[in-house]
Amino acid sequence: MADESATLISPQELRGRSRAEFVYGHLLEAISEGRLRGTRIREEDIAKSLGVSRTPVREALQRLQERGLLTVGAGRSLMVVELGERQVMELYAMREILEGSAARFAAQHAGEEEIQRLYRLHETYIGAFDEPERLVPLNRRFHHAIHEAAHNRYLAQALNAVHDSIALLHSTTFRVPVRPERSDLEHRRIIEAIERHDPDAAEEAARAHIREARRTRFDML
Repeated sequence: MADESATLISPQELRGRSRAEFVYGHLLEAISEGRLRGTRIREEDIAKSLGVSRTPVREALQRLQERGLLTVGAGRSLMVVELGERQVMELYAMREILEGSAARFAAQHAGEEEIQRLYRLHETYIGAFDEPERLVPLNRRFHHAIHEAAHNRYLAQALNAVHDSIALLHSTTFRVPVRPERSDLEHRRIIEAIERHDPDAAEEAARAHIREARRTRFDML
């Protein structure tokens, strides 16, 4: 077992997170990028590669199992879950409902600073159109800002679980040439509805945004 005092993780990488949270984020990114697809996930291997003890790795793996991202395969080894078409449809259906609710609540509760933050994040997002790999985290930050502006902790928890499950899709719709530009317009409609404090328009704009992402996803299959 590795000694946690000899960790390879820098303080900058932790940024206030526990080691278990760091390991969880590292594994979630690896799942999203497809690096763990079809491979057996071994606790000791992860602990060694990250320079931590097996305790935070065990906690992170348990959380991934609870979120439905890992499953027990042959020989009781852990494997990344593979989603079928029906499961992808279910995931997007749930995301549409939750993102729509978040936008509705944001339109009701967002303050001026939160609205301006959405505009700033959106400007950063459209400045990265030529770098699809940057659009994914920027898009998540944008949506997370809406979740925070909704001021509903239970909705935020449900959305975090759904967004983590998106990692199982292993690819991004932003690689489709027209998708970033269309997403730009969709994001603007959401922000403008939130700024007008129009809950109905905000919810419909957010739900339409997720429906378009779903259509693009299935066009990629």
